[in-house]
Amino acid sequence: MGTDDKISNKAEELKGRAKENIGDLTDDEDLQAEGRADQAEGGLKQAGEKVKDAAEKVKDAFKK
Repeated sequence: MGTDDKISNKAEELKGRAKENIGDLTDDEDLQAEGRADQAEGGLKQAGEKVKDAAEKVKDAFKK
């Protein structure tokens, strides 16, 4: 996984947490939901990148 991708995905997750927390403080259900969605999207992207990394490792193992 590229460092840029890791940073971007983690930033999206953190942005989602911040939105959800602000939504909690202000009783804004829409902002809470948006924050949870951002967190989920960031997590899914990280999982996808991990799958790509694992596939690359398997591919490299067969080259040896």
